[in-house]
Amino acid sequence: MISMSFPLFHFLTLLGLVDALVKHGHLRRNMAPPTRIGLAGLAVMGQNLALNIAEKGFPISVYNRTTSKVDETVERAKKEGDLPVYGFHDPESFVQSIQKPRVVIMLVKAGAPVDQTIKTLSAYLEKGDCIIDGGNEWYENTERRQKEMLALGLLYLGMGVSGGEEGARNGPSLMPGGSFEAYKYIEDILLKVAAQVPDSGPCVTYIGKGGSGNFVKMVHNGIEYGDMQLIAEAYDVLKSVGKLSNEELHSVFSEWNKGELLSFLIEITADIFGIKDDKADGYLVDKVLDKTGMKGTGKWTVQQAADLSVAAPTIAASLDSRFLSGLKEERVEAAKVFKSGGFGDVLTDQVVDKAKLIDDVRQALYASKICSYAQGMNLIRAKSIEKGWDLKLGELARIWKGGCIIRAIFLDRIKKAYDRNSDLANLLVDPEFAKEIIDRQSAWRRVVCLAINSGISTPGMSASLAYFDTYRRERVPANLVQAQRDYFGAHTYERVDMDGSFHTEWFKIAKKLKD
Repeated sequence: MISMSFPLFHFLTLLGLVDALVKHGHLRRNMAPPTRIGLAGLAVMGQNLALNIAEKGFPISVYNRTTSKVDETVERAKKEGDLPVYGFHDPESFVQSIQKPRVVIMLVKAGAPVDQTIKTLSAYLEKGDCIIDGGNEWYENTERRQKEMLALGLLYLGMGVSGGEEGARNGPSLMPGGSFEAYKYIEDILLKVAAQVPDSGPCVTYIGKGGSGNFVKMVHNGIEYGDMQLIAEAYDVLKSVGKLSNEELHSVFSEWNKGELLSFLIEITADIFGIKDDKADGYLVDKVLDKTGMKGTGKWTVQQAADLSVAAPTIAASLDSRFLSGLKEERVEAAKVFKSGGFGDVLTDQVVDKAKLIDDVRQALYASKICSYAQGMNLIRAKSIEKGWDLKLGELARIWKGGCIIRAIFLDRIKKAYDRNSDLANLLVDPEFAKEIIDRQSAWRRVVCLAINSGISTPGMSASLAYFDTYRRERVPANLVQAQRDYFGAHTYERVDMDGSFHTEWFKIAKKLKD
């Protein structure tokens, strides 16, 4: 490889020869020494994570198929403190610029683009090198790729990255799963790049084997769906029934963020209510179309819950709510139909004590959150058992305490619950959480009843309450459902008073009784 002084380097740049020399592996762009790590895919998340890594003192090579993104990232690195970020316009020189064993993080769109990026990079990687997928990938795709990479002598990690643009730049929650050997390659980087929580440590841990990192991130996102829906319902009840203004909502959520509900989502919700519209009068939140988008991880979570026979009604309700929000045109027409029948958007004959309502909604939101997180943790545990991942639920709660979208003071209580009992069947029966739900259930029921009587849908809170009410009952009406199944399909049933499987010819007995 050619070594030269910087004056000569710039002279050759003027002649347009540098790209040619780099392309053929004779020269390393920016005259960088071998970098510690590489990152391919420089959209918002990739660019910010690269700058984060560089800022923590790790020289990083960056590559993107659209070369303008490479130049943009390098320019940002200069502006943000002359960070050691080195850009490459072709995959070969990019890979060769990284010290061995090479580690490359990909942050590209899930699915086919990941496979294409792997194909491009692996052509230049050598045995012992490692690829890390930092996107929201389906965990089975990650496990397939691990096997394919292993056959090539390459290591592979699927790493959930949570925290959005701000988290990627300043400290995300990281969920790496797959090759433990690969994790050890970059543990020193991840420990510094991840969000740092006092008394808790970096928000990263080795999750487990296979696609566990992607699976845990998927369920994290499902919990996030539930959290956002519950907050939206709290807003709806306070605004539609309590008639709170945006100024009052800003004040209420700001106050809530000082107590048990302290969290990133409550914080940003308070911020949203305080932001005026820059294009017209009023507040911006009132001008936002009531139609929620999604990228699929919430749907995957609900599908996995069904596959594993794990009840996740709060998360499912949040997904259904997004589906229904998408029917904007249909809802507009339905509103006309029912308004002409004398039914408005909200029944306005409810007289409420505003201060009491605010306190009740706070308690209902907290109790509902417990149920939502319980469902997510149960889903992770069920998958861990099925796959033999041996996931540590308390440790997951710990790494979610900072950096990620669902970061909240509440997670410290979850970690402590699993520290007390790692085999805890459900968060609801942890002594502390059980007491908190008991203390809040009256307020919870008042809010749900008030919403129903006011014509306000609270599917998340209602589903959480139904989940709690079903889980806490020693006997539920499933005996009748099982009798029905045996009646029409001879599916048999068990009895409460003796062992064995039984079938009754219900039809014949019923026919005789009717004769």
